[in-house]
Formats: sequence, C-alpha cells, structure tokens
Amino acid sequence: QVQLVESGGGLVQAGGSLRLSCAASGRTFSSYRMGWFRQAPGKERDFVATITSAGTSTYYADSVKGRFIISRDSAKNTVDLQMNSLKPEDTAVYYCALVLRVPRWPDRPYEYDYWGQGTHVTVSS
Repeated sequence: QVQLVESGGGLVQAGGSLRLSCAASGRTFSSYRMGWFRQAPGKERDFVATITSAGTSTYYADSVKGRFIISRDSAKNTVDLQMNSLKPEDTAVYYCALVLRVPRWPDRPYEYDYWGQGTHVTVSS
C-alpha cells in the first residue's frame, strides 16, 4: 500500500510562485515514476508533469512548460512541483500520483495506481 500526502497549496497572486510537495510512504519510493495532475472545478483531471523513478527524465504539459519544475528527493521520499509565473488558469486542485509499472502513456491519469488527496491552488488576477 502507498500513501501520498500533498502540501503547499494556497492563494497567490498572478505572477507569483508556489512550491507543492508530495510525501510518499509505504513502498520503495525511488523505484516508481511519479506525476502531478490538476483538476479545475467542472473539468477533467489534467496532466501537469511527470518524473522518472531515477529523476533523470521529466515531461511537462505544454501549458506549464517553462514555468513549472518537477523534482524528487529519494532520501526524503518526496516529489515537489515548483510553480512560477502563476496564472489564474492554473487554479485547481493539484494531485500527486504514483505508477507501479512503466506506463505507456505517462501523461494519462488512468496509468497511475495511487493518488494523494489533493491540495488547492488558487491564483488571483
């Protein structure tokens, strides 16, 4: 069993920054790819970023590329999402997720096996 707990959400003005963190427990964290997704009210859950188990490769949604950075610390069992130059359209609940196998489509929510409870991010204009 895996437990994922996100933190770091909040209210920020447009142009500001936030750093989200996801703490993992229950399995050998460093063995698995991790991802961040987000879901705005009334919308589907969308891909944000993903990082390989070793942390050597990352992939971002076009909407956040150049503004967000995903990273992981295997010693601390955490995966972070640094969000810069935030826009009102970044407002959503942000979820971290873990996948137990090598996914064919790492940007698809259905590929992931475990999810956190989410953390709210609100960007005011």
